[in-house]
Amino acid sequence: MFGSVTIQLMQGLWTTFRIFILTLLFSLPLGLLLGIASRSKLRLVRTIIEVFVWIIRGTPLMLQLIIIFYGPGLWLGHNIWSGNEAGRITATVVAFTINYSCYFSVIFRGGIEGVPIGQSEAGQVLGMTKWEIFWNITLLQMIKRIVPPMSNEIITLVKDTSLARIIAAYELTFSGYSFMKSAGITWPLFYTGVFYLLFVGILTLIFNHIEKKLAYFK
Repeated sequence: MFGSVTIQLMQGLWTTFRIFILTLLFSLPLGLLLGIASRSKLRLVRTIIEVFVWIIRGTPLMLQLIIIFYGPGLWLGHNIWSGNEAGRITATVVAFTINYSCYFSVIFRGGIEGVPIGQSEAGQVLGMTKWEIFWNITLLQMIKRIVPPMSNEIITLVKDTSLARIIAAYELTFSGYSFMKSAGITWPLFYTGVFYLLFVGILTLIFNHIEKKLAYFK
């Protein structure tokens, strides 16, 4: 029994890992773009970004996931996500990407604004363009500042992947919960927690290592 539970949880863990990786792959660059756009000199652009981020951060991720997965089918008359496992994972990644890119944008913006203005002015004196200043001066120092808050959000993402079970995506929590429904046993749920703890523990070690590597900015 223990072996079959472990195998099934490993399958759920693979889905969780895919959702996690794909969300980071898309939300990090999108969050950076939103963070930069939120500092635009065009007031209309800033307002649109600020309102969008406010709405996404102010509403539950579970609600966003339900709307994104079920909404198109109700509005358009057909399910654009196909309704199979791949479609459910795709919808989950889309919802998570939108949500986390907004949170990341705030972190990126704070990191950019936290870099002393004198750094940019020094770059201008050296004849560097705005993009050269950003990529060669601001970005490197911003990364050092955003690692702690970014690591917290990324660890939260690991646990938020469990929300995918709301649309029946076969992730880790869904795998553990299925045994309670089919066999009437609860210990697989506690066993599921071990997988999350290991996942988060590995990420914590990675981020601690990154912070030490970036200590040269001190």
